[in-house]
Amino acid sequence: MPTSFRKRLVGRETLRGTLITISHPEVAEIMALSGFDWLFIDMEHSSISLPDAEGMVRAAAPGAHSVIRCPSNDEAWIKRCLDVGADGIIIPRVNTREEAEYAVRHAKYPPTGDRSVGISRAHGYGQAFNEYISRANEDTALIIQCEHITAVDHLPEIVQTEGIDSVFVGPYDLSASMNKTGQVTDPEVTGAIDRIRHTCQQANMPLGIFGALASAVKPFEKQGFTLLAVGVDTALLASSGKNILEEIKKD
Repeated sequence: MPTSFRKRLVGRETLRGTLITISHPEVAEIMALSGFDWLFIDMEHSSISLPDAEGMVRAAAPGAHSVIRCPSNDEAWIKRCLDVGADGIIIPRVNTREEAEYAVRHAKYPPTGDRSVGISRAHGYGQAFNEYISRANEDTALIIQCEHITAVDHLPEIVQTEGIDSVFVGPYDLSASMNKTGQVTDPEVTGAIDRIRHTCQQANMPLGIFGALASAVKPFEKQGFTLLAVGVDTALLASSGKNILEEIKKD
């Protein structure tokens, strides 16, 4: 059996992915065929529905791991996103240890948590029920986002939560929480990210981050961030179109 996404993540393998916001499985399939290790399927800031996300998980396999960002830190969304067979989930806006514990409780089966049991695609529609239940905690990743200055302040307690597999930095929302919306290279914002890095590395917690461009992410990779998300499908499409148009207009 191929190594699971979670095992690659906690093993500190560098995993390079991209954000998917267009609600068509072909986009996920194309990005998987392009060679990305994982796909960040965004249900928080897009029109992607749960059936859309399930189709993307199918389309991406086996070329890329699929990780769904839930719309919120909510029991129903957590179990539904996992039940479609995602390799992991990302929980947005986790600002306190209590919120982290809530996510663990509903994402992990006993004894780590108390995720409720259903029969769905993840369980082979019942045909692989026992197999999935036995390995789900080991093979499905729970990633929390640190994207608010309040979360930065509480991070030393958050990273002590058993069951959290990685902390993922959202630099744009973090900058907004500091009244510096979009100013992701502002010294105060980069200073907050440095605090996150220091706290996570002290706790031996895998780190991830998003960047709009490869040039934005490369410095963090050198600092030990291993879960990298670069670009957004819509922006990549727009950029490619503009570049082709500019090229064809040249004399």
